[in-house]
Amino acid sequence: MGFFTDTSVCIGCKACEVACKEWNAVPEDGLDFTGMSYDNTQGLGADTWRHVAFIEQNKPMGQADPGVDHGDAPGDGGTDFRWLMASDVCKHCTHAACLDVCPTGSLFRTEFGTVVVQSDICNGCGYCIPACPYGVIDQRKGDGRAWKCTLCYDRLGAGQEPACAKACPTDSIQFGPLDELRERAALRVDQLHDLGVEDARLYGHDPDDGVGGDGAFFLLLDDPEVYGLPPDPVVTTRDLPSLWKHAGLAAAALAGGLATVFAAHGRGGPR
Repeated sequence: MGFFTDTSVCIGCKACEVACKEWNAVPEDGLDFTGMSYDNTQGLGADTWRHVAFIEQNKPMGQADPGVDHGDAPGDGGTDFRWLMASDVCKHCTHAACLDVCPTGSLFRTEFGTVVVQSDICNGCGYCIPACPYGVIDQRKGDGRAWKCTLCYDRLGAGQEPACAKACPTDSIQFGPLDELRERAALRVDQLHDLGVEDARLYGHDPDDGVGGDGAFFLLLDDPEVYGLPPDPVVTTRDLPSLWKHAGLAAAALAGGLATVFAAHGRGGPR
């Protein structure tokens, strides 16, 4: 199970942010305007499990007329302008590096394929934070433990959809089986291309990408970097098996060398 977020119909209402905080009792996080548009939560973190980005661009949307009439706007009232709005969330990676590095088993894979932090087991070591290729998981100030989206694990167990998807008025956030969501997303991209929105593309949907595909993927209207997303995310622990193998070989060689030295010393010593 997972999320498909269609940013082309996001209206930036932040209902998802509010619903997430209310249902999961996520603390208030300051609500300080960044000076960059209407974004007052800045990014994902321990106290922001859903983040709605507001991105202003001087370009029209698809086949829209470039001279948009803004009525009483100064000048001639026309401009090339569009908003890109997108509700970001933990990606619930198929190959989740946070799971690989957690020493206590606080992070676990649920029966729905999602990744959840058990706050009562987390020891606050912070290993999961640099391991995440998306910079999602974070430690809460004054608490020390790691927190992130659980994809409303408690609601899923009761047969309900996550709070953010339930609250979204435009169905920008869609919840369901990933295979069905991927088919629906592909059709939506084709539809947008037919409407002249040539930049529409999917992000995080490919099971063959660097993280094995995301449990939360997106339809974007521009490059991932525009939305603050890495263009080619790779699971940060992908080289661990080979590193452990080389470390083991080095340790075995060292042990063999020490054994040889001690054996030679024993033969050459006093009788």
